[in-house]
Amino acid sequence: MTSFPHRHKSVVRDARLQRGFTLIELIVATAILLILTGMAVPLFRASVQRERERELHADLWMLRDAIDRYYDAAARGAFQTKVGSDQYPPDLETLVTGVDVGGKKLKFLRKIPIDPMTGKPEWGMRSTQDDPTSDSWGGQNVFDVYSKSQGTALDDTKYKDW
Repeated sequence: MTSFPHRHKSVVRDARLQRGFTLIELIVATAILLILTGMAVPLFRASVQRERERELHADLWMLRDAIDRYYDAAARGAFQTKVGSDQYPPDLETLVTGVDVGGKKLKFLRKIPIDPMTGKPEWGMRSTQDDPTSDSWGGQNVFDVYSKSQGTALDDTKYKDW
């Protein structure tokens, strides 16, 4: 049986070199992971904000559509509205509870959605008599709705101006 001494020395040397990660390797690997995580967090936050903005757009569209359908039904004479209301709903709750039409309830909205920016089912409202730039609601009717959030969107517009 022949011995291979040169092979044995190389195996021993390789075993010594491959005992484990050095401290430098661990620090470098940790630094790379921290950098990658640091880059991912802002992207994640932006995607969460973008999704909340999409939800706000959808909720505003749904509320405004319900107001328009109420107005159209009132303009057609399907039901009577209060004098001075300009045929718009008196409040958002009326869109949910509905109005009596020939012994049946005509509803325009299932529920008042939660504002995704404030986390509350509260919306700013404007009546036809209010100034378009006013943040206070006169209470005569609901002509338009907006978010009460003071935040700024990704496109640098204010949510309350949507």
